Amino acid sequence: MAGRLSIVATPIGCLEDITLRGLRVLKEAELILAEDTRHTRTLCARHGIDTPLRSFHAHSSAEKITAIVESLTNGAHYALVSDAGTPLVSDPGAHLVSIAARTGVAIEAIPGPSAVLAALCVAGLPVRRFTFEGFLARGGKERRKALERIRDSEATVVFFESPRRIHATLRELEAQLGEEREVAVCRELTKLHEETVRGTLPKVRAALSDSPKGEITVVVEARRGEGPIEDIDLRSLVDRWKHEGLTTKEMAQRLREDFGWKRNVAYQAVLEATSGDD
Repeated sequence: MAGRLSIVATPIGCLEDITLRGLRVLKEAELILAEDTRHTRTLCARHGIDTPLRSFHAHSSAEKITAIVESLTNGAHYALVSDAGTPLVSDPGAHLVSIAARTGVAIEAIPGPSAVLAALCVAGLPVRRFTFEGFLARGGKERRKALERIRDSEATVVFFESPRRIHATLRELEAQLGEEREVAVCRELTKLHEETVRGTLPKVRAALSDSPKGEITVVVEARRGEGPIEDIDLRSLVDRWKHEGLTTKEMAQRLREDFGWKRNVAYQAVLEATSGDD
């Protein structure tokens, strides 16, 4: 009977953020496949986990993947972790999961911390729709295409960036997107020196330290279109907001904040949705 591969999300900073299920699975597994065993050993020591560790990263050989899949096919239970957050999200493991799944191995997700979701939660930008770019290419055609996708995206965009390149990236974004686009630069999420800088691109660039340190996640406001791009039941939404006591101005503000609508479009939409009401 084929075995099981558990994809376990681990803390992105604070070691207390591991879930109870995650701890149980790491203890039950026969082996933990870790991007960096030294990093994962710190987490295991903190929580009393003595499961053996084996290195597994982006440069692991095809022979190593084959051996792992063979063990899983023969009934082994392994856990896969990255250095931080949810594995496979800009981290190694996708090829292993693909091969294991095709051979009949049960693949289970043990959800938990994610820098992408954490940044969206604190960015103060619409989160109904978003895209994730991972790490942007450092230069050339691929970087230019990525910046153009961010410029034209009708959804909020999230990507990772190095502290050494963040100022250069913000300057490039400002050149492509203009000075009015809102962004949030989230640094050291869940850690002692966590910081989120929000505002327009020039404002954020000016407020950010000249030499920031730590892991950085950037959230960029969607392109502001001429009209609403969300497929929502506006009448039901407005009725609920009226029941909550919101004014027309406050409802229009919610449409701007939650869905990225332009001010005049949002206000007119609320007026039309409430026309004929007592």
